[in-house]
Amino acid sequence: MPVLWLILIVLALAVAGFIAGRLRVTSAGAERPHSLPNYYGWNVAMKVMAPAFLALVVWLLVQPMLVDRQVTAGLGEGAVPEGSTLGLVMSDVRRVAGGLDTAVSRGLITAGDADAMSAADSDVRSLLGEAGVALGSDVSPEVLEAAQDYRAMNSAGNFWRSAVVILLAVGGLVWGVAQSNRDFRARNAVETGIRMILLAAASIAILTTIGIVLSLVGNTWNFFQVYPASKFFGSFTWSPSFGGGSELGIWPLLWGTLYISFIALVVAVPIGLFAAVYLSEYAGPKMRAWAKPLLEVLAGIPTIVYGLFALLTVGPLLLTVFGRDGLGWMQAGTAVMTAGLVMGIMLIPFVSSLSDDIINAVPQSLRDGSYGLGATQSETIKQVILPAALPGIVGAVLLAASRAIGETMIVVFGAGAAARLSLNPFDAMTTVTAKIVSQLTGDADFASPEALVAFALGMTLFIITLGLNVFALYIVRKYREQYE
Repeated sequence: MPVLWLILIVLALAVAGFIAGRLRVTSAGAERPHSLPNYYGWNVAMKVMAPAFLALVVWLLVQPMLVDRQVTAGLGEGAVPEGSTLGLVMSDVRRVAGGLDTAVSRGLITAGDADAMSAADSDVRSLLGEAGVALGSDVSPEVLEAAQDYRAMNSAGNFWRSAVVILLAVGGLVWGVAQSNRDFRARNAVETGIRMILLAAASIAILTTIGIVLSLVGNTWNFFQVYPASKFFGSFTWSPSFGGGSELGIWPLLWGTLYISFIALVVAVPIGLFAAVYLSEYAGPKMRAWAKPLLEVLAGIPTIVYGLFALLTVGPLLLTVFGRDGLGWMQAGTAVMTAGLVMGIMLIPFVSSLSDDIINAVPQSLRDGSYGLGATQSETIKQVILPAALPGIVGAVLLAASRAIGETMIVVFGAGAAARLSLNPFDAMTTVTAKIVSQLTGDADFASPEALVAFALGMTLFIITLGLNVFALYIVRKYREQYE
């Protein structure tokens, strides 16, 4: 049964349970129930949806891993041809299994024929072609057999998934309706359930962070098993070569990342902060009504549009001023300054919008006290409002810095691809994020250091961002105690 149908069935049972639970207490006599009727309905609906949807999510996460593990274990040694990898073979297995499923759904063959086909059949390749499966070579007997096993295991898993989810939903319906009597504390049960749902939602961020860290740590450890950490952190040369003999020093990439981010913050922080001060303290209601939304439009522009803007407009403009026909400092339109300026423009709404909200949150009593002591508006802003809003402003700058460090498309189009250590802002450079994309693009073998280095680069960025967060937390706590 498709997942969408399963979800609709559970929702229908939840609606029926809500109506049944509510009607049971409203039609049981004149005695007043403990809770409002809607609480009894929601108690039944939650008992239908919570276990069913939890089982569905867990099943959708676990089943693919178990099926892949079983199929991989069943592949013989001859299933992986020379020059290939187990991952590529499993990709062929999934494509063939998907082609068989498509052929069955279109009526090209029956399910029994799909399970009985052999690689020697002349129509296997043509059948997969009609199903939209493109393979680079003939289907080997091992791949076809594994695909048939893959399809059979998924079919069995889908059947039992539907059965378990529906049984849990029906069981929750019966349980909830049986509880719906006037003495049952339905409101307490619903509030406890809502509290658990909120706790689960809050835990998702923590679990996601843990998952990201574990995936990065595992692959980073694998990288350092095949490439020494001393060379990764001690070399000042970045020269990957998938044929061997690579030099994978991180410092040129890290320097480009920090250099471009620094220029972007130099552009974004003053302009964004001044715009926030103007909008919150000087602008009238009419000016603020159209200026702030117009400024925040910049935050909704896709980053690839900023990248094209850097490539087609800002780069050539800087080249006319600082290029060979001008000051002679710039050799091409792709440079650190190009990417930094465009990235700074992109970050302006992040700084200005958050800073504006923080400045507006400063109590009016602080302003009134400053004016009462004879301070001017500018003195009040400099000596009272900005210090009181400093924790929030630090958070805005941190958000902008994190966005700058993780930006990719602007760097790809505007900064170039050269990994070098240079102080000249008009030289072409690249960043960690751009090289992560380039190292994982194509048919790279994930067992090679040239591909695994992407995870070490990602782990480095994670540690840098974590350090920025710790520093910002220190600043926020220090000044929050001072101004509360």
